[in-house]
Amino acid sequence: MSHSTVPRTGTEAEEVNENAPAAHGGAPGAPKEPPAAKQGLRVRFRRDRVLLLMTLPAVLLVLLFNYVPILGNVVAFQEYDPYISDNGIVSILHSPWVGLENFQRIFEDSAFWNAVQNTLLLFVLQLVLYFPIPILLALLINSVVRPRVRAISQAVLYLPHFFSWVLVIAVFQQLFGGAGLLSQLLRDHGYNGLSLMTDPDTFKFLVTAQSVWKDAGWGIIVFLAALASVSPDLYEAAAMDGANRWRRMWHVTLPALRPVIALLLVLRVGDALTVGFEQILLQRDAVGPGAAEVLDTFVWWNGVRNQDFGYAAAAGLVKGVISLGLVLMANKVAHLMGEQGVYKK
Repeated sequence: MSHSTVPRTGTEAEEVNENAPAAHGGAPGAPKEPPAAKQGLRVRFRRDRVLLLMTLPAVLLVLLFNYVPILGNVVAFQEYDPYISDNGIVSILHSPWVGLENFQRIFEDSAFWNAVQNTLLLFVLQLVLYFPIPILLALLINSVVRPRVRAISQAVLYLPHFFSWVLVIAVFQQLFGGAGLLSQLLRDHGYNGLSLMTDPDTFKFLVTAQSVWKDAGWGIIVFLAALASVSPDLYEAAAMDGANRWRRMWHVTLPALRPVIALLLVLRVGDALTVGFEQILLQRDAVGPGAAEVLDTFVWWNGVRNQDFGYAAAAGLVKGVISLGLVLMANKVAHLMGEQGVYKK
């Protein structure tokens, strides 16, 4: 008797009927479950309501502190006077409109372009001298075999991140100031003392060194997390193929870090015009605004000290637009490199 004429039991027939739609796309007229993208909003909300409720407090905080203040950018088009009323909204409504006058003043102000130049120069220095250091430290710590030594190294590197900028600058002052340890050491050996803390020519390198000492250890956390996700089988396979330690690092470790490096690089480029407000403001008077003025301190000085709120708001708005353009441009470069970046294509 052929296979087609063999009688099937009831259970076998039910299994065949259940598997048939899955194998052949379903019988004609059989209902199909719509994909997630085509499901109704009510169905998706009911399915994910617990997750949505969990994220609701964070969304409200972001809206309150990140997006609602954006409405205050209208001040950039006004001659804003906060003393018209005790209510800030009333002051905005009754302040005179000046259109693009504040932006015209900005582009004609040499102090603004000096702040832009200092900001971009600091960004380039920190990108070249600071950005690779957390990667190198992560590779170094990951290569340490003994867990106790690794834990102590991480703790020592993390510690400066929790220091305030006031303390960090005080430490550098005691080391490199005019009466600091380095200057006294030079005087004891017959040389003239020096003060790197008040030298405009070395100020940008000094600021970069401060950032490296304070935050490089904290920056390795992301890279260590990425390295922890690399399968040990890849290292074993590379070792069996004859790859030494450097070859394994080049062909296994660095490719695993590449997506994280691309993402952080995009974010760093987007943050190019923010190079440390508190750090530079504390040292601005020591070297003068010609060497230390950046966009953040420029906005603070004109808005808070000079009470020119509309002018400062216009400068801050220009900075935000340029930062957005840098993020989009850097993310496009990440896509061309085959990485995801901040968002997918």
